[in-house]
Amino acid sequence: MNADAIVVGAGLAGLAAAHELTRAGKKVALVDQENAANLGGQAFWSFGGLFLVNTPEQRRLGVKDSVELAWNDWQGSAAFDRLDDEDSWAVRWARAYVEFAGGEKRSWLSSLGLSWLPTVGWAERGSLRADGHGNSVPRFHVTWGTGTGVVAPFVQSILRAADDGLVTFHHRHRVDELIFDGETVTGVRGKLLAPSDTARGVPSNRSEIGEFTLNAAAVIVTTGGIGANHDLVRRYWPARLGTAPSSMVTGVPAYVDGRMLDIADKSGVRLVNRDRMWHYTEGIQNFQPIWPGHGIRILPAPSSMWFDALGRRLPLPCLPGYDTMSTLRYLRTTPDIASYSHSWFILTQKIIKKEFALSGSEQNPDITAKDRRAFLKERILGKAAPGPVEAFKSRGADFVVASTLDELVAGMNKLTSSPLLELSVIREQIEARDLQIANPYSKDAQVQGIHNSRRYLGDKLGRTVTPHRILDPAAGPLIGIKLHILTRKTLGGIQTDLSSRALRHDGSPIPGLYAAGEVAGFGGGGVHGYNALEGTFLGGCLFSGREAGRAAARAV
Repeated sequence: MNADAIVVGAGLAGLAAAHELTRAGKKVALVDQENAANLGGQAFWSFGGLFLVNTPEQRRLGVKDSVELAWNDWQGSAAFDRLDDEDSWAVRWARAYVEFAGGEKRSWLSSLGLSWLPTVGWAERGSLRADGHGNSVPRFHVTWGTGTGVVAPFVQSILRAADDGLVTFHHRHRVDELIFDGETVTGVRGKLLAPSDTARGVPSNRSEIGEFTLNAAAVIVTTGGIGANHDLVRRYWPARLGTAPSSMVTGVPAYVDGRMLDIADKSGVRLVNRDRMWHYTEGIQNFQPIWPGHGIRILPAPSSMWFDALGRRLPLPCLPGYDTMSTLRYLRTTPDIASYSHSWFILTQKIIKKEFALSGSEQNPDITAKDRRAFLKERILGKAAPGPVEAFKSRGADFVVASTLDELVAGMNKLTSSPLLELSVIREQIEARDLQIANPYSKDAQVQGIHNSRRYLGDKLGRTVTPHRILDPAAGPLIGIKLHILTRKTLGGIQTDLSSRALRHDGSPIPGLYAAGEVAGFGGGGVHGYNALEGTFLGGCLFSGREAGRAAARAV
């Protein structure tokens, strides 16, 4: 035996599993196809948002939350409809996760040194139904340090364990096969890849220079999803979402390739809910790409106006920050716009200054560096949008800035192969919306949402601008942003029980094999169901990785 346990994948779920194993005194072989610079995986690049329930941060802002309310939101969002089969374990994972988010999650992470911004974000506000998709209250807790801050204590734990002789690193080892002894998994086999000195996130070579075999009493698969593999995204794109876009931008590094899903499938592991996936509709091209097709997601608050490729305002609940999957479905299934791969935001400088954030640790240097003074100066007291947002406004290929609507629409039409937008149609819709701003009440649902948002202190202070007319010159200049579909998360995967044990097609556990993180649908093969409440991806890696590590430690 090379170790007590092999962890395949050095992302957040793998690190959480290895953390628990080494705390129990077990020896771990940590295997990853990338080099040491990529320790922490794609979580390193994230905004660091965590779904937490009934926290001190919420209570200080007057938010009343509870596990009961969160569970109602989760069920309405997940819409589990395969309870006797593919969702049978997912729904149990979901209940356990909500209780974790409202229980020891915050104290556990706090004990590891994590802390959060004092303002709580209100992501995925939902389908406008009490029993439907969405967060009833703000629950998006951004970690000081962003994704790098979430990853850091687990990296430190693993490095300390390596110094103590409990962890061996096997970078540039690509797993191609699970090894069985009878019905029990006893190790992994694969190819040794040529050394690579590429920086974090930059694609590395796939030159094979040898083979390897590792053996252990337990194998934990934590290799992530399919977000960078557009062929797999298209293969499993569900009919309910229409057709996949002809072009997409990519929200994860190239190594998020989904290889281990098919390898597990061929080994007799049960994969479920492969038609469930999560892609954002507010992607923009990165003018400083790190990986191929690198896209960044805009994290919008509620004031930007959203138009389809032909210049028509999107219907409810397709509002900025409300219902990602409903918006994706509308854009991909409406016959006269499904052939286009983009939509548009139209907004003002006043809106972008206060409401725009960009997802990613590198796009939020003040929070990533835990620089509270810079955060206050730039995001609360600043007279411009945060620096990275202003950089995209001036350098991003998808941004148009103009002083008049005529100039704006003309510039937007230059970003498509043919002019699709009619100035009169755009103007009519904006002017109709602007007429609704004169009163603190409105028949326009988006304007109602703006007023509702500003009733929450956190949004009023730092996330939702005072209602104003889009065509008010004092709020300008005007800004148009071409939005792309951005690939991101896999919501299905390896079916596991509550101990993260991988299951066979007959539902029985495979001795010696565990799965956690995105490759397991963040637990049970699909803990999110059809929708996610945001802040649940990192938390899903942490929770399922922790459970896998603890279960494997008990077993070996």
